[in-house]
Amino acid sequence: MTFSTPEPARPHAPLGAAGELLAVCRVHVLLPDAGAVGVTAIDKRPVEGPVKVRPLGLYADVQADRAHHGGEEQAVYAYSQEDADHWSGELGYEVTPGLFGENFRTRGVAASGALIGERWQVGTAVLEVTQPRTPCSTFARRLGEERWVKRFTDANRTGAYLRVVTPGEVRAGDVVEVVSRPSHGVSIADWFGARVAGTTVEVSERLLDAEAAGEVRLSAEVRERAERAVR
Repeated sequence: MTFSTPEPARPHAPLGAAGELLAVCRVHVLLPDAGAVGVTAIDKRPVEGPVKVRPLGLYADVQADRAHHGGEEQAVYAYSQEDADHWSGELGYEVTPGLFGENFRTRGVAASGALIGERWQVGTAVLEVTQPRTPCSTFARRLGEERWVKRFTDANRTGAYLRVVTPGEVRAGDVVEVVSRPSHGVSIADWFGARVAGTTVEVSERLLDAEAAGEVRLSAEVRERAERAVR
């Protein structure tokens, strides 16, 4: 499969910017799936009231394919309403919270435009942006859209995975505040777009330098890809 050049990265929110957590979503039901695992937990739906956020994610949420999803570096998946609105226009139907399998639906703080290592205060929890979501065949089967993996990749609106720095509680309506941001300037969209285009050397060097300086802690996947790019 070949991919087009992804859309350019969008500006990230300034330090101290405050958005809103529109919805907190967790698994509704495990669905049968044609993949190797046989089921998928991608069916996330909004829940009411406070939800505990722990190092492995939201209380009562699960991942069916734990070899490729979940873990501390992919504890929470955030997707922005602004990107969902783009897809609603493209697909011709509303991309409701949880439809893409996200845990957080945000507004006013861009997940795809967030810097790797950026930290968000949400409710009483602090979370750190780690890496983009890479679309897979399960995601494509969930939507039933033609050439979905390519379309999602080319749009470069991946959303962001986050690790939990400080466990706490979150609920819909909470403020999402950017409380710290590294100086390397590499956003989720910058990293994903460079990966797809095969031009990761420069952004890899910036990320690895930032980690060496103690400014960020890269996820294992990002670190491995960055080290491979600069060899």
